[in-house]
Amino acid sequence: MEYFVYVLKSLERNYTYIGQTTNLGERLIRHNNGREKTTKPYRPFKLIHVELVSTREEARNLEKYFKSGFGREIVSQIADVAKW
Repeated sequence: MEYFVYVLKSLERNYTYIGQTTNLGERLIRHNNGREKTTKPYRPFKLIHVELVSTREEARNLEKYFKSGFGREIVSQIADVAKW
């Protein structure tokens, strides 16, 4: 099974969200329709980055990396580029 690690950027507020899923399309719909408690106040979102990995463990490790100090810097750079 393939896993997606993704980064969302709020179109209304200064907020980015990092997550993982096996069904990216459905997950984006859930975020933008307010069906996810964590992101509901920050919608709507645009997808600014996605990486495909082959195992859940890889997905979890990459998600944790993006949420770490150095990984957050990378996500911030991605979000800055996405502004254009």
